[in-house]
Amino acid sequence: MRILHTMLRVGNLEKSLAFYTGVLGMKELRRKDYPDGRFTLAFVGYQDEASGSVLELTHNWDTERYDLGSGYGHIAIEVEDAYRACEDVKTRGGKIVREAGPMKHGLTVIAFVEDPDGYKIEFIQKKTA
Repeated sequence: MRILHTMLRVGNLEKSLAFYTGVLGMKELRRKDYPDGRFTLAFVGYQDEASGSVLELTHNWDTERYDLGSGYGHIAIEVEDAYRACEDVKTRGGKIVREAGPMKHGLTVIAFVEDPDGYKIEFIQKKTA
């Protein structure tokens, strides 16, 4: 068994795709409209779906906004350099909600960014040997 994807409901598909591809550097892997159901599914990731887990962005055409609730945490992405990744996100117009630095009570360097719908994405700096 393996994890295939994580689904996020997004209010504006084009804004979300611009964030995940333009700001975070993922690739749009596929997209399909379902007119009878009035929704679109778009899949994004760093690898193809056969090689790694991806994100499914679900856009319900008649819903512009979602309440994220209190149970959702975040998506984690490994980066070579969290400080540089934050600078890249800022340069591309993304929102940093926690600057890069050591995590509380630990040494791992982390940062958090936020997508257009308010979902949090954690950058975890790759550990060096």
